[in-house]
Amino acid sequence: MKIQTNRIYLKSFSLITLVLICLASCKSFNPSTKPEPIIAPPAFSSVNVPVQIPQATLYKIMNQSIPAVLIEDDQLSMGNVEGKLKLSRNGNPSYTALDSQKIQLTLPLKIEGQIGLQRKGLGNLIQSKLPLNESISPVIVVNPTINPDWSVSFRDFELIDLGGQINLDVLGMSVDLSGILKKEIQKWGEENLNSSKSLVSLKTLVDLAWNQVGKPFTINWEGEKTAFSIQPESVKLNEFFDQNENLNLWLGLEGKVNTHPANAAPSRAFPLPKITENASSDNILEITLPWVLSYQKLDELLGNNLNNVPIRVDKKTILTPNNIQSQAFGEFLEITMDFFAEQTNGKSLNGKLFIIGKPAFDPDSQSLYFTDINFKMESGNLGAQTSVGLKKRKIINQIEKRAVFPIGSTLEESISSIEDRLRLNTGIADLRITNLEVNPENFYPTKNGLTVHIKAKGNVNFDWK
Repeated sequence: MKIQTNRIYLKSFSLITLVLICLASCKSFNPSTKPEPIIAPPAFSSVNVPVQIPQATLYKIMNQSIPAVLIEDDQLSMGNVEGKLKLSRNGNPSYTALDSQKIQLTLPLKIEGQIGLQRKGLGNLIQSKLPLNESISPVIVVNPTINPDWSVSFRDFELIDLGGQINLDVLGMSVDLSGILKKEIQKWGEENLNSSKSLVSLKTLVDLAWNQVGKPFTINWEGEKTAFSIQPESVKLNEFFDQNENLNLWLGLEGKVNTHPANAAPSRAFPLPKITENASSDNILEITLPWVLSYQKLDELLGNNLNNVPIRVDKKTILTPNNIQSQAFGEFLEITMDFFAEQTNGKSLNGKLFIIGKPAFDPDSQSLYFTDINFKMESGNLGAQTSVGLKKRKIINQIEKRAVFPIGSTLEESISSIEDRLRLNTGIADLRITNLEVNPENFYPTKNGLTVHIKAKGNVNFDWK
């Protein structure tokens, strides 16, 4: 009799232990606590491109920038000499890089005009002036600089050599005009080739390019369109000459990517800030798209996979969920669903499941899925609840299999949209994106929806024409 009593005691103890284990596992979280939704961090993006401008392109820029006539003075008066003087270009300029910043510029010039003695003393007796038609090639050292406002100017102007000597014979007197020409060229350089004088402005070209590249673009997924815009916070630049006398530019841009409803996106690109110093030579593009999947859309997608779809818990029990709803639960995503569980012996159970899990991405299947799934069951029938709860692992496995959302087409559209938006064709060079890869990296269940930070990484190429 004692042995039988012990067996009954052991059997009851085992059942109680299983029930306690089940209840303990199901109470690992409390749905009523409702922790605050997390706030997704800003989606920062950056692009850094090392650009090499060949000599041929620089020559073209110089030819367009240096005026045809540099000096034209109809009332020249210097010492005992007076007359008219005109200095104009007499060919294409050439340059040699002295170091990473300064270049030695040779500028062929044609000298035209008339020179004679001033009208006093001997000058009153000699009224005629001698014509000038000479050529020189002055050598100038300058420091080409791109300023914060995208203007290009020359700093540190210095005339090294006049590139020729001009002597005139006036009544047997040799008049050296070299000093006059040096002073005229030096004066012109100080007035026109200095840091406060813009030789040419790149702002119009840069604004046209940015208005195309920085204009908001849209991505469509499951009938929902989302617009994205890049709000630049810094534009960085470093420019220097290399040993082959090519001009190298390290261009960088950092900013924040904003999300907009497709019908409320900005109509134009954000303005660019002023230029700051760039210390990076990397060629890299990193754009983070803060894609928001609304809970309403998520409920629809979950419902398509789970609503009224039977889940076999064991050989005797089938659980059918419906009325699926999602929301944030701290760092987790919470999914609630009503269920109806039916057993072969005719017993049934109604109740509610509270499920939490962390969103993740499977690169092989290009799908969103959920990990770290846990659930709690609420029902008035403790016996049936315990029976179903003991099959917790099987239920979780079924939910994991069904709560999967392919997003490969969205990622492909993201690649296409980014490549198209960042493609730029100009008369000098074409810009294109290469080796672009797009993958979801982080997931944030926020108040208004599941925010997915999609990271796009690639490189930027310039093809010179």
